[in-house]
Amino acid sequence: MTNSPDGNRIIHHQILGDLSKKKVVEITCDGQKIKAREGETIAAALLATGKKVFRYSEKRKEPRSLFCAIGRCTDCVMTVNNKPNVRTCVTLVEDGMEIKTQVGLGKREAR
Repeated sequence: MTNSPDGNRIIHHQILGDLSKKKVVEITCDGQKIKAREGETIAAALLATGKKVFRYSEKRKEPRSLFCAIGRCTDCVMTVNNKPNVRTCVTLVEDGMEIKTQVGLGKREAR
């Protein structure tokens, strides 16, 4: 694996392939524009920027982040395109995605 010069993004991976050849897309997380690569998960794109907190637990409001990285737990859930509880470790980025740090169980926002 090789890290890219733009942070912690892995661009060459034995299994996932060569992300440097993938199209660059833009997503927004909590109002901040972020460049990501097609084929990478939301969690990977956010971790590459240094973002570590994806949600806060419901009862104690404790920070949560990537834990299992295979979609089995709910520690990495965020609100994506107005839909709460999206597992970011298994959801691929799409150009124009709106992502928000989730507090508690998340609630669908009125449009």
